[in-house]
Amino acid sequence: MKVNRTDYVILGMLLLDDGSGYEIRKAIERSVGSFWGESYGQIYPSLRRLTAAGLVEQKPPAAKPKQRRQVYAITESGRACFREWLRLPFHNDPPRNEFLLKLFFGGEADPQVSIRQIREVQRRNRQMLDMLRGIEAESQKGAWTHPHRCYWMLTLNLGIVVTQAALDWCNSALSELATIEASAADRLHTTAAPVSLSQSPEMNEGVQP
Repeated sequence: MKVNRTDYVILGMLLLDDGSGYEIRKAIERSVGSFWGESYGQIYPSLRRLTAAGLVEQKPPAAKPKQRRQVYAITESGRACFREWLRLPFHNDPPRNEFLLKLFFGGEADPQVSIRQIREVQRRNRQMLDMLRGIEAESQKGAWTHPHRCYWMLTLNLGIVVTQAALDWCNSALSELATIEASAADRLHTTAAPVSLSQSPEMNEGVQP
């Protein structure tokens, strides 16, 4: 079986705790969701593939039929597969960032267009930083006692540093674009300024002192 990255994310979540497809999705949102997303449409087919390959197993259903949910657990083969994947070089897909694409061509529009978009990036990054700081605060209360806590914190700290850097860039970019906008407004004002008779060489021709 060829294991894809969705499969590895699910194996990783099941290493932390057994769970249903819904619980796996929620665990992803709470942990790696700020930099890695998976939909329900990806999770359930992946669970079926992993189960068929013997990397995941279904646990016995709950005693009460009305509360029955399908819970999955990782097998030893799944654990070995996941650890082997951790040893492989990582591959990041080439980014497709529409904001950066529009910013690159932003000179074809009024500076206010890019300013509005940068302010939106600023807003989203402020929300992200607030969320990450909240997770950091919870971790400092002793809520994270897992033996892998060090690795979780390293991941969290990088997210905080990168998000803060993005906010610093937003401030700098907004300042630069405000200067460009002001210069454009000054040029427009100078071009549109009326010329008085005394300033016009054409009108002054033939005027006697």
